Amino acid sequence: MAHATISFENPQSGQMREAPVGFSWTVLFFGFFPALFRSHWVGFAIIALASFASFGLSNLLFMFIYNRMYVKHLISEGFQAKSASADLDTLGRSWR
Repeated sequence: MAHATISFENPQSGQMREAPVGFSWTVLFFGFFPALFRSHWVGFAIIALASFASFGLSNLLFMFIYNRMYVKHLISEGFQAKSASADLDTLGRSWR
């Protein structure tokens, strides 16, 4: 279960996003749909292709790593962490 949430803001566009940290129940039960709803297109494609190729068994892997993939995607898109429901330094150590 995601044990914390990080709020991100893109300084150029002012967009705000929230990213859970930890285990992803939504990926376990819904596969690629969380990536689709978050507009994380690369994550959507990776999970969808792997899911179709493995008849959904790949969700057992992605439930552990998808939230980390999403946080890294947000950072690569220029988002910066603004706040978190736990200490940011502690969270940083847990998902690296």
